[in-house]
Amino acid sequence: MAANAARSSSAAPQLLNIGQVLARLRADFPDLSSSKLRFLEEQGLVSPARTQSGYRKFSMRDVERLRLTLSMQRDHYLPLKVIRAYLADLDAGKSPAFPGLAEGAPTPTIIPGGKRYKRAELLREANASPGLLADAISASLIPPGDSFAEDALTMLKSLVSLQRCGIEPRHLRGFRTAADREVDLIESALLPMARRKDAASRARAAELAGDIAGHLEAVRNNLIRAALGRISP
Repeated sequence: MAANAARSSSAAPQLLNIGQVLARLRADFPDLSSSKLRFLEEQGLVSPARTQSGYRKFSMRDVERLRLTLSMQRDHYLPLKVIRAYLADLDAGKSPAFPGLAEGAPTPTIIPGGKRYKRAELLREANASPGLLADAISASLIPPGDSFAEDALTMLKSLVSLQRCGIEPRHLRGFRTAADREVDLIESALLPMARRKDAASRARAAELAGDIAGHLEAVRNNLIRAALGRISP
């Protein structure tokens, strides 16, 4: 009897409370809050189970779904309605194209991410020199640390390619300054909403920040393409 109970307990899916979910995701999403998680639930991005007392219980599948949702917001600036439609297609057994993905780029999946790279691993994966990494950190293009996230690997790979064209990290300091200015612009636009004390307003402000960042990126890309058109022979 006891053995059967033990087997049944071990076979039961692991369920996490909201604090445990935050602990698993905050390493990759430092600004994540319980209010944000509740907002994503209200928007239909995740549907945790509820105990008889009404407490949320998240499965590992829920955590993976949240990770993908947050990554799509942060890395691709996708609005929640687009993410919701994409996840709905996945739930229906379809194979939708990843929204906004560049042709030939690998499609993200709903799996735990957040791989960290030691310095030697990062240099090897990016085929970069220690000097280039040091210059990137000095130019505030990559944050310093003993380990590095996927974003650092993507950045370093791009810097390797740019270096072959004679563009060094020191030439890109203005990009860091411009990014900070864009963040200031977004914060200024959302300040009235962010000042509200209710959780829904703060979560809505976080969502709109991603939307605004996406629009700013589109403006920047269009301006660059237009400028390149003027200098092309």
